[in-house]
Amino acid sequence: MSADAFHDPDAYVRLPRLAGLWLSPDGRRLVVGVGTPDREGIRFRTGLWEVDPAGQRPARQLTRSDKGESGAGFTPAGDLLFTSARPAPPDSSAPAPSELSWTAADDDGTAALWLQPVAGGEAYVLAKLPGGIHGVRVSPAGTLVAGSAVLSAGDSGRERRKAAGVSAILHEEFPVRFWDHDLGPDRPRLVAGSLDDGVLSLSDGDVLRDVTGHVGRALDTGGDWEVTPDGRKVVAAWQVAAPGGAQRSALAVIDVATGERRMLADDPGYDYVSPRVSPDGARVAFVVRQWSSADDPGGIRLALAPLDGGPVTSLTTDWDRWPHSPRWTPDGTALIVAADDNGRCPLWRVEATTGEVTRLTADDAAYTDPHVSPDGRWVYALRNTIASPPHPVRVSLDSHEVELLPSPVPAVRVPGNVEEVTAQAADGTPLRAWLALPTGAETPAPLLLWVHGGPLASWNIWKWNSNPWLAVARGYAVLMPDPALSTGYGDAFLRRGWGAWGETPYHDLMAMTDAALTRPDLDPSRTATVGASYGGYMANWIAGHTTRFAAIVTHASLWALDQMMTTTDHPYYWLREMTPARLEANSPHHFADAITTPMLVIHGDNDYRVPIGEALRLWWDLLSRSSDGRHKFLYYPDEAHGVAKPGNLAVWHSTMLAFLDHHVRGEDWQRPPLLG
Repeated sequence: MSADAFHDPDAYVRLPRLAGLWLSPDGRRLVVGVGTPDREGIRFRTGLWEVDPAGQRPARQLTRSDKGESGAGFTPAGDLLFTSARPAPPDSSAPAPSELSWTAADDDGTAALWLQPVAGGEAYVLAKLPGGIHGVRVSPAGTLVAGSAVLSAGDSGRERRKAAGVSAILHEEFPVRFWDHDLGPDRPRLVAGSLDDGVLSLSDGDVLRDVTGHVGRALDTGGDWEVTPDGRKVVAAWQVAAPGGAQRSALAVIDVATGERRMLADDPGYDYVSPRVSPDGARVAFVVRQWSSADDPGGIRLALAPLDGGPVTSLTTDWDRWPHSPRWTPDGTALIVAADDNGRCPLWRVEATTGEVTRLTADDAAYTDPHVSPDGRWVYALRNTIASPPHPVRVSLDSHEVELLPSPVPAVRVPGNVEEVTAQAADGTPLRAWLALPTGAETPAPLLLWVHGGPLASWNIWKWNSNPWLAVARGYAVLMPDPALSTGYGDAFLRRGWGAWGETPYHDLMAMTDAALTRPDLDPSRTATVGASYGGYMANWIAGHTTRFAAIVTHASLWALDQMMTTTDHPYYWLREMTPARLEANSPHHFADAITTPMLVIHGDNDYRVPIGEALRLWWDLLSRSSDGRHKFLYYPDEAHGVAKPGNLAVWHSTMLAFLDHHVRGEDWQRPPLLG
C-alpha cells in the first residue's frame, strides 16, 4: 500500500488494522482480528480472518457484521468461538438451547458467544447472558469458562433498575471506575459449561452455570484467568482489598464443579497476574509485580507455583527486564515471554527450571499476542515496529528466524525512514531515540519532539491513534526518545527519574533534542513538542520551563498533580511514588505564569485515567493569562484517554497538523472543516 494515506487524515483512519491473534489447539488454524470503520464511520469494528500458519494460502475472511466480532478462541475440535453483539439470523438452525437462542428482536447490544463450525456453515449463538460474555477460555477436555457481569441481587435487578429509571451506583469500596467505564452496579462472575459437538450442556439442562457467585470486585472485565487442562479448575487473578483504599491482585484456584476457592499466591506488596497453567497441569506460571514505593520503582518478574499449593519460585529475579505475555512451550520446559529492551520488544525464552533467558528475535520489532504451536516448533505473534503496523508472523524456536505470514491487510509503506539517535545524559547515562525522517521534503526539516506516555513505557511500537507518520508526510521530522522512567533499560534507568518526573526525564529529552538538532537536515529554529498522557504532562512541564519550541500539543495531560492524583481511577498506585512534597515539586501548574508558547490542549470527557478536570484547569490557566488567541482546546465529549472513533481520530490529526503548520511554519491558521 502506498504512503498516500498518511497525507490525508480521512484516508488514514480507513486503513485496516490488525489486533488480536488466536491459535487453534491443533495448530492448524490461526485467526486475527481486522479493524475497519463501520459504514457510518462512527466507530471501528473488527472482523475475524484466518491466516495460514504454514504461510502458503492467502488469508480469508471468516466473519463480517456491522457490530463486529472479537475472537474468543477455539473448541477442542477446532471450531471458532467469538463474541459479538450482532443479531442472529431469524432462520438460524443453531443447535443451541432454545432459552438462549437469539433473534433480531433481541438486538440489545449485549455480546453473546458464537460458534463457527470448522467444517463450514453459518455461525450460531452458543450462549447469551444479560450481562454479556467475556474472557472465554476452553480446556482441552471441553470445559468452557467465561466471565459475565451480574448484579448482586441477580439479573432480575437489572430489569427493576431499568423500569424505575435508576442509574445510580452505591459504592462501598474502591475503585469506582476504570479507564473509560464505570464499575458496577453489576460485577463479573465466572460461569462454566461443557462443550460437546458444538453444544453447551450441563446435567441440569442449563447452559452456563454460575461458578463463583457474587464476589464483588474480585474478577476483572479483561478475562485474566485460565482453565486447567483437565477442565476441573480455574486459576484467576483475584482482586482483594488493601489498606489505604488500595487493592492488590492475588491468584485464586477455583473448583469448577463446586466453586470452592483457595489462594495460590496472596502476599501484601505484590500483584500476581497473567496465570498460565503448565501443559501437564502441575504448575502455574504468572507475572509478579512488586509494589513500588517512594524510594523503589518495584519490579516485574516471572514466577512459578505448584497448582496444588506450595511456595512461589521466582524465575527471573536476576533479569533486569520486565516480562509479560507468558506462554508455555508444549513440553513444559520453558516459557515464551515478551519484554521491552533498548527501544524494542523482543520475544524471549525463559527456562522453567533455571530461569535462564535467551533472546529469540534480534530485529528492531515489538512482538505481541504470542502463541506457541503444539509441536513446539513455532511461536506465532503479531510483529510491529515504529515504521510498520502489526503483521502476523511465525518465529522458529530452533533457528529464531522470523517469517512473515500472508496478512489480511496490505503492507503499509510509510512516507519516510527511521534512524536511531544517541546522546549522553548529564550524569553520563547513554540515551537513545528513534528519529523518523521525511523523504522528498524540504531540508532542513522542522522537528517535532514526541514524548511517549506511561511514564513506564518505551517508544517501540506502531501507534494507530496518535501516529507520527502523518506529521512526517507533512514534512516534519519526528524525534521519539526514551528518557528516564522508560522501560527496557534496567532498574537504574528507572530510578534516575523516580519521583522526579519533571527533572531527569526533562533534561534527558532536552539532551536528545540537542543531539538530533546537530544534524544538518534538521532545522533548530522550527521545533515543537507533542505528548499524550505522561507525554502530555511532560509537554506541560516543557511549556513552563523553556521557550525553545514554537508550539506545544498536549493531549490527556496531567496539569495539577494534587488534583489529578486523587481523582484518577487508581490513585493508590500513583501515590505510592508521589509524596506530598513530590506532588508539589513536580506539578506543571505552578509554572503557568511562565508559559508563552502557543498550546493546543486536547482531552476527552470520558477519560477516567486523567480526568477532564486537568484539561479544564489547564485551559483556564492559559486563557486567564493571555488574550491573543494563541492557545486552542480540542474537546471530545465522547472520547476517553485515547481517541477511538474514526472521525474524531481524523480531526485529532488534522487539528494538530494545522496548529503546528501555523506556529512552526508560519502558515495561515486553517480551522479543520469538520470543526465548523
